[in-house]
Amino acid sequence: MPDGHLITWVKRRPIEPCKVLDIGCGTGENSIWLAQQGFHTTGCDLSKTAIEQAEGKAALVKVDCAFHMADFLEDHLPGLPFGFAFDRGCLHCIDGEADRRRFAQNVADCLTQAGLWLSLIGNADESEREVGPPQLTAAEVVAAVEPCFEILSLESGYFGSDQDNPPRAWICLMRKRG
Repeated sequence: MPDGHLITWVKRRPIEPCKVLDIGCGTGENSIWLAQQGFHTTGCDLSKTAIEQAEGKAALVKVDCAFHMADFLEDHLPGLPFGFAFDRGCLHCIDGEADRRRFAQNVADCLTQAGLWLSLIGNADESEREVGPPQLTAAEVVAAVEPCFEILSLESGYFGSDQDNPPRAWICLMRKRG
């Protein structure tokens, strides 16, 4: 299933079809959904197994997506620039403010002028959980993305989950600064 927040933002904004980068694409559900909406989609992930599964899923539904095994902080990605980037839970996995700033700078470097980035981030407004994503405060999110991005929306919500009490998330839509 593609992420519900991604679907909402693509349809609510609306975000027009363009070249899109799905950072930490996993097994490709979001990349495939974006391609089905008319986006030219590239997904990247650290896991070779996830990339192979994503390629298989895309082939089954006959959509054109490019998938690359890559370390987003270290590797160069083909197809630059992108008009839109999406990550579901990547930024919050980066330890330390300096590396989170470097992650945000890498996203900015991948985007066109005024490109958009939608990021879903573990929300530290709730107490620590035994199961769930790493968590950042709103101040940590802002510190990571400034000065590369203008935050258009920073909403508190929940990760889509089959848990009775899903983990809280920041849903952050940003535009690359000129």
